Amino acid sequence: MNSFDPRTLAKPVYESLCQLRAQTKDTERLKEQKNQAVELYTYLSTWGLLRLKAEEDALSQEGKKEVVKEFFDCLEKISGQNEIAKSNGLDRLMGLGVEEYLGLTGLGLALAQEFSFWATAIYHDISGGD
Repeated sequence: MNSFDPRTLAKPVYESLCQLRAQTKDTERLKEQKNQAVELYTYLSTWGLLRLKAEEDALSQEGKKEVVKEFFDCLEKISGQNEIAKSNGLDRLMGLGVEEYLGLTGLGLALAQEFSFWATAIYHDISGGD
């Protein structure tokens, strides 16, 4: 019997945000990354996975787009649902059964909470909002 390790969600999020943070020194981009990571839960709970995935292509601010891409990379890794992080991920999400989609949404909400927490910790020295 496998027991649930709470680090299953925390570790990939922590690593993803640390990697994003290390890629730039641009304060504005870092603000966009932090704000997007903190806002993921609200967006996802209001609009759902389909719209968040569609938003990934529509985002013009690179910092925000990077966070959404990392979110779907983490969700794919944790859930085992292949292809949701790729460019055809929207089609993949559309093709899921109801139970799979709802389960993935629940997992996505838990993951979004991790993004919010870790963004506050990792970007602790970045202040300001939209």
